[in-house]
Amino acid sequence: MNVLDPGTGLRLGDVGLLLAGAACVAGLTLWSWGGGQGDTAVIRAAGQVVETTALTRTHTFSIGGPLGITQVEIQPGRARIAVDPSPRQLCVKQGWLTQAGQAALCLPNQVSLEIRGRNTPYDTLGY
Repeated sequence: MNVLDPGTGLRLGDVGLLLAGAACVAGLTLWSWGGGQGDTAVIRAAGQVVETTALTRTHTFSIGGPLGITQVEIQPGRARIAVDPSPRQLCVKQGWLTQAGQAALCLPNQVSLEIRGRNTPYDTLGY
């Protein structure tokens, strides 16, 4: 049975319309949820901001927490948690953050990294 068979009711124009609709939905999703390029990294420990830095040059910060030292690595246009003493390493596995609104949370060690920019796609505290 051919999907494009006139007997099935689905024609070539119908398939094209479905594909165009799917492309519009995908494009609108990316447009509405995608933040702009990040330009600032905000590092917090125990809920307090300990460092705010531009994403323009390479440097590393060591932040103390209840479990030990967390290392945050900054490179032009991106930042990441490079080393963390937390047992599951979820914030390290998050990888490089580049978009405004992205964050890596090292909850057991109470350290977080957030990327900010001119256009943040949404406010996570607004849920």
